Amino acid sequence: MRREDGRAGLAPAVATGYPESTGRSNASGPEGAQLDAGADRVLTDVLVEFYEKLSSWEHGVVRGKGVTLPQMHAVEILGAQGPLRMKELAGRMGVTTGTMTVVVDKLEARGLAERRRDARDRRVVFVELTARGSEYFAEHDRQHRRLTAEITAALEPGEAAILAALLAKAVRAL
Repeated sequence: MRREDGRAGLAPAVATGYPESTGRSNASGPEGAQLDAGADRVLTDVLVEFYEKLSSWEHGVVRGKGVTLPQMHAVEILGAQGPLRMKELAGRMGVTTGTMTVVVDKLEARGLAERRRDARDRRVVFVELTARGSEYFAEHDRQHRRLTAEITAALEPGEAAILAALLAKAVRAL
């Protein structure tokens, strides 16, 4: 369903809980849950709208911080995982090592990350956050936790655990 502004919106079935159609859809594949066409459309629209809102929120959070969204994603990964090889960081971000080199160059220039050679194998380069980068990570993590609290405040008791489990399954499927 499209809203007046042309963006995807929630289909009427979201409000009523009933899909508009009873046709079957194989969008989830032969092993996954089978949705009828109406439910498949509703789920697709909700996922797209959630992504758009989350993306808009992320852009708003980094605006004025002196970093781009890809740079902040690198800070998030390094803050959560600790030092990583350049190739591992690129893989987690879904970019090439060449693209990752540019991102890390900019993080280094801003004093947020640094490269460190492996003492055992000088060919291996690790990327790690500086103290300033760790501060950026901590603030961004606080923002994420506030967003999570806002989202879960709208849920019934027990629904947050269900949402977390379903999102974890979705992440594994990607």
